[in-house]
Amino acid sequence: QVQLVESGGGLVQAEGSLRLSCAASGRTFSRNTAMGWFRQAPGKEREFVAAISWSATRTYYADSVKGRFTISRDNAKNTAYLQMNSLKPEDTAVYYCAAGPVPVQSVPPYQYWGQGTQVTVSS
Repeated sequence: QVQLVESGGGLVQAEGSLRLSCAASGRTFSRNTAMGWFRQAPGKEREFVAAISWSATRTYYADSVKGRFTISRDNAKNTAYLQMNSLKPEDTAVYYCAAGPVPVQSVPPYQYWGQGTQVTVSS
C-alpha cells in the first residue's frame, strides 16, 4: 500500500506562486510508477492538471495550465512537486496527487490518491 500526502497549498493573490509537494510512503515505488496532479473545484468534476513518468522524461499538462505550471519529481525522496506560477482565481481548487502505472490524463488508472490540499487564489 502507498500513502500520498500533499502539502504546500494555501491562499495566494492572483499572479502569485505556490509549490505543492506530494510525499509517498508505505513502500518503494516500482520503476514504472507515474505521478499525476488533479484538481477539483466546488461543484465541478475532478480534472487533470499534470502528469510525469517515472524517469521524468515525459510530462503532460492540461491546456489551462501549460506554460504556468511545472511538474517534477525526486525519486530518491519519493516526492513529486507541482510548481504553480502566474496563478489565476480559476485555479482555485483542492489539488490531489496520484500514483499509477502510466502518466495519463484520466482518473483511472491511478491507483493511489492523497487527501488533497486547498489552493485559493484571490483576485
